[in-house]
Amino acid sequence: MLRIHFTAQDLARTRLSPTLGPVAETVFALGLLDGASNALHQRWRHRLSRHLRRRTPLTGLLATRSHAVRAPDDLLCLVDRSPGADDGALRALGIDRQEVLDGVLEVWRSAVAPYWGRMLNHLEAECTTRGRITMTGGVDRLLATLHSRVSWNSPVLELPGPDQEVRLRGRGLLLVPSFFLAHRPGVLIGAEPDTGQAALVFAVPPSSPQAERLWDEPVNTVQALGALVGRTRAAALRALTASRTTTELAQKLGISSAGASQHAAILRESGLITTHRNRNTVVHTVTPLGMALLGMEQDAADDAPRHGTAGARTPMATGTETRMAAGVEGRAATGAESRMTAA
Repeated sequence: MLRIHFTAQDLARTRLSPTLGPVAETVFALGLLDGASNALHQRWRHRLSRHLRRRTPLTGLLATRSHAVRAPDDLLCLVDRSPGADDGALRALGIDRQEVLDGVLEVWRSAVAPYWGRMLNHLEAECTTRGRITMTGGVDRLLATLHSRVSWNSPVLELPGPDQEVRLRGRGLLLVPSFFLAHRPGVLIGAEPDTGQAALVFAVPPSSPQAERLWDEPVNTVQALGALVGRTRAAALRALTASRTTTELAQKLGISSAGASQHAAILRESGLITTHRNRNTVVHTVTPLGMALLGMEQDAADDAPRHGTAGARTPMATGTETRMAAGVEGRAATGAESRMTAA
């Protein structure tokens, strides 16, 4: 049994984040290759199996049930920067860590990225719900309702896993829902990549109706818009029907903050979004012209969660820092008009 010990300071610093990012979620997705088939993810598994037919060092190791590298456990070293992160399985096979990371990113682009926006909406909704639980019942209630197999007996959180005592030493715990984590209630990351804080990733699989919607192919409107302005820019415009910072937009699209800033600059120059700055944070929102291009009514945007109102973006419920240097936005805007037709 894994036991995580909290102090009063740890409880005060415990927070939620919708994701640890594309690499982490892809690592958990690869874990679906082991164990019994999960009907909720069956359509996605079919897409992954098509990708695995293209042999790479990583897919070769993961394609059969007799592979030596087991996901997600042997791949957690890619998203855990703690000194104790175990990459022994990779070293024993003489596999280069960067080569494995490149393989994971290839799986991400082929089998996860096409659904990333919908998946992130699901994860953000989970954070919103749990943020509300925290507001009404406190952190005690949040920890007590993470998963049916996770037990909270203050000040200790217990879950199935290696027999280990973990002390957070006043740093708190980052709680992260995972769409693909299966066959276990949670996984502990010693130090997540962005802040080095310990993170507990807990399972939040979709319901059957949610899975049906998640695995549908994109609608024709989005495909047509992608042909006009480029797929990534079209996805950015659609994501901004709910106001987001540049960092949040990057996380939503699975791209770098610099790339998100560049796309936002081009959309702004074209009159499709507006940008408001508050100190060193910028918030982007789609304009009526952008809504019309999406084929959506403005009322639909008004009903969408706005920055600072959704539970996933309250101080308790977000793990994403929204720091952005002012110069990045300005540099990205230079020459934006000439890049409008670039993908």
